[in-house]
Amino acid sequence: MGIEKLNNLFNPKRVAVIGASDREGSIGAKILRNLIEVGFKGAVFPVNPFRDKVQGITAYPSISKIPETIDLAIIATPAHTVPQIVEECGEAGVSGIIICSAGFREDGEEGLDVEKRILECQMKYGIRIIGPNSFGVIRPKINLYATFAYERATPGKIALISQSGSLCAAALDWASEAQIGFSAIVSTGSMLDVDLGDLIDFFGVDPQTRSIVIYVESIANVRKFMSAARGFARTKPIILVKAGRFQESKSFALTHSGGLSGLDAIHDAAFRRVGVVRVENITELLNCAQALSMQPKPSGPNLTIITNAGGPAIMATDHLVARGGNLSQLTESSCQALKEALPYYCSVANPLDVFEDATPTRFRKAIEICLNDPNSDGTLIVYAPQEITNASIFAQIVVETAKQTRKTLLVALTGDSTPCREARKLLQKNSIPAFRMPEEAVSTFMYMWTYTQNLELLYQTPEQLQTDRFVTTHLKEILRRNCREGYKVLTLPDSMRFLEAYKIPTVKTNVAKTPQEALALSSEFGFPVVMKALSPQFTHKSKIDGVVLNVCSPSQVETYFNDLKEKVKKSACAAEFQGVAIQRMLTKGNYEIFLGSKREARFGSIILFGMGGTSVELLKDVNIGFPPLNRVLARRLMENTAIYKHLSAKGSRFKSESLEEILVNFSQLVTDFPEIEAIDINPIIIDENGVNAVDARITVDASRIMREVADHERPHLVIAPYPIKYIAARRLKDETPVLFRPMKPEDEGLFNELFKSLSNETKRFRFFEIIKEMSHETLTRYCNLDYDREVAIVAQLQSNDKKLIGVSRIIVEPDGKNGEFAVLVGDKWQGMGLGAKLLDAIIAVGKDMRLERIFGMIMQTNYKMINLCSKKGFESTTLDEETVEMSLKLL
Repeated sequence: MGIEKLNNLFNPKRVAVIGASDREGSIGAKILRNLIEVGFKGAVFPVNPFRDKVQGITAYPSISKIPETIDLAIIATPAHTVPQIVEECGEAGVSGIIICSAGFREDGEEGLDVEKRILECQMKYGIRIIGPNSFGVIRPKINLYATFAYERATPGKIALISQSGSLCAAALDWASEAQIGFSAIVSTGSMLDVDLGDLIDFFGVDPQTRSIVIYVESIANVRKFMSAARGFARTKPIILVKAGRFQESKSFALTHSGGLSGLDAIHDAAFRRVGVVRVENITELLNCAQALSMQPKPSGPNLTIITNAGGPAIMATDHLVARGGNLSQLTESSCQALKEALPYYCSVANPLDVFEDATPTRFRKAIEICLNDPNSDGTLIVYAPQEITNASIFAQIVVETAKQTRKTLLVALTGDSTPCREARKLLQKNSIPAFRMPEEAVSTFMYMWTYTQNLELLYQTPEQLQTDRFVTTHLKEILRRNCREGYKVLTLPDSMRFLEAYKIPTVKTNVAKTPQEALALSSEFGFPVVMKALSPQFTHKSKIDGVVLNVCSPSQVETYFNDLKEKVKKSACAAEFQGVAIQRMLTKGNYEIFLGSKREARFGSIILFGMGGTSVELLKDVNIGFPPLNRVLARRLMENTAIYKHLSAKGSRFKSESLEEILVNFSQLVTDFPEIEAIDINPIIIDENGVNAVDARITVDASRIMREVADHERPHLVIAPYPIKYIAARRLKDETPVLFRPMKPEDEGLFNELFKSLSNETKRFRFFEIIKEMSHETLTRYCNLDYDREVAIVAQLQSNDKKLIGVSRIIVEPDGKNGEFAVLVGDKWQGMGLGAKLLDAIIAVGKDMRLERIFGMIMQTNYKMINLCSKKGFESTTLDEETVEMSLKLL
């Protein structure tokens, strides 16, 4: 990933401006002037082959003539000259480049060819490139203005990443007035090399950055973006605006899933899955980032509003309810305290109006009481200018009382006078977000709550789901057979076999080729039955009235068989009638649900869940998720649909658990078969007898059927699946059977048991300190893994208690070339060869990840581990008097 070179790019000591100029108004002149006039402490070298000096500084004819190695080169020359300049930069050992020039892919084939040549140079030399078409980069703390913008930025803790250069300029202007500071501002340009994933990786570990805000128009490498966002959303809020909200993807003609999955809804689902907060506009983007960097996130959606102006408070309440929030219900003790503290004409309710004649004492008491109310998840104070308690005094009261709470506190000062502006500055300086309008504050509170919910999804530990490895050999043969016969859509019986193999309950389905066979099957099932016409030309049987319900007699069977055959023949001259599917008629359930999957060009396979039946596309009561799913993810996928809320209201706990298991198994089916383009299961009927799928349709990609896909690749997934290839049986020296397998979120309890069993010495050797206990958040950090970036192999006893007795782990460094490993063996199992086997397992994982080197930090007194590593070929480097680094080259 080139994180070291990105560090040189964002924290350079030596900068070259290629295309530097004296010509007023030129980009090269603006960039050079910004670097030398703002106060950048590093060295600046103008490059211009036609001048000895530019803006009074010695200029060089080319990058190769500069006597020092350059960290950052900024290119502002015509597009056709850029490939040669990049080549020269590579030869000169430049770490990073910003290309501000325009005229590339936007100019057609010729521009694309220029980009191709630049990319070849980038790969040849490993240079990191931002752009082309980049507005530039700003690092306020070091006065690096590698940009042609005029506006200055205040140093702060927010990193702004934008695909729009003009939006960067607008954000600078708006943020200056709103007293919002930045750790960095980055215009990505066309993202020929450095993309959103790279930038999240960099600012995720950047000590200057506390939150990351992104303006995005399109995401090219979705898997990389989601992996990076998921990796850092826990520690640094990532807030995002996605432009092009209402652009719909093309419907997939053969399935309901295509018509139900708009591209914007897929983006929403992707952002939720990795903990990103999506907002509507640039104002909300910066407001939310600032608030999250200043205030604790709310633990719920319950807001207390205090005001001295009724109208703005009513507007705030309306906005809160519209956004799904609640007014907190103040406790009886709080209400009593307020009655005693406030005049008789103040109504003790939420919103709490202290009236326009509120004295400083009244404000202080009301705020103190509400801040301490246990039913409140956050407080919003709405202030309108008044004489008795002016803005300055009000702000000072809020600053002093804020020290009493650890809950979210926001302020809206509705005036725009100089005293109100100064009051807002005072509040901001004391880490209290201050807004002009109460609606802005409410929106920010609700986005902060969204962030809390997203993190809960990352932190939750799913229940164990007992699943066997599914037998799929016969399913592969079904796909190959259909491919040979030229069918893109599987028949109903073949589709149902896939569901049965993955333990998704189905109604039994048989096919009759003749009326006589239909009668025999109907008699076997028992009347009434359902009859469905089968034809590869009509994937939606309802379009030809190809389904007959409640067939109750032998005479009806023969009549309807012939009717269905005739409908297929008449509907299209080339239509092929493959017979009639016969199913037992289920008692009409109160609920019909839809479960589907579709492969989208950039996001891979997605999963859809919602209300089913014939009106599925009309109602569009669906939610979208990404495979693979566990129980928690399955539940969250279902929760926001009307059908699930109806089920939950009925208290049907068994049905909810059954649906969770069905979704988890379905996601495994989607994961296992990249050959499948789309699946519709519609409907799944829920009645008093349980859950049963009665219809299914699978559409396949013939080009993938004959091509084997490696277990760990799964190119149709944007989230790395559970790496089952590392499941293996092992034996210890005493022949104790042990299962080696990758760690999963469900292991939190087992891992905690292992941790609690460790001696203080073993804890110190593994964690470099003696930790008494691990919090839930810490445990999930160890167990809920992104397998693209981190793999942990656990050793589990095969006895009844299934205890974990050891863990080895490898975490890929941001450069993508190195990985840090660690090995932990329970005290009782040390000296039995387990450590060596776990180390071998993690070395194999590192090789699969194509790492160049793995390394581990080991205490010098941990002689057993040092000796083990030495036997495996690791080299030792002493870091300090307590620590040694053991490293092994893999490539």
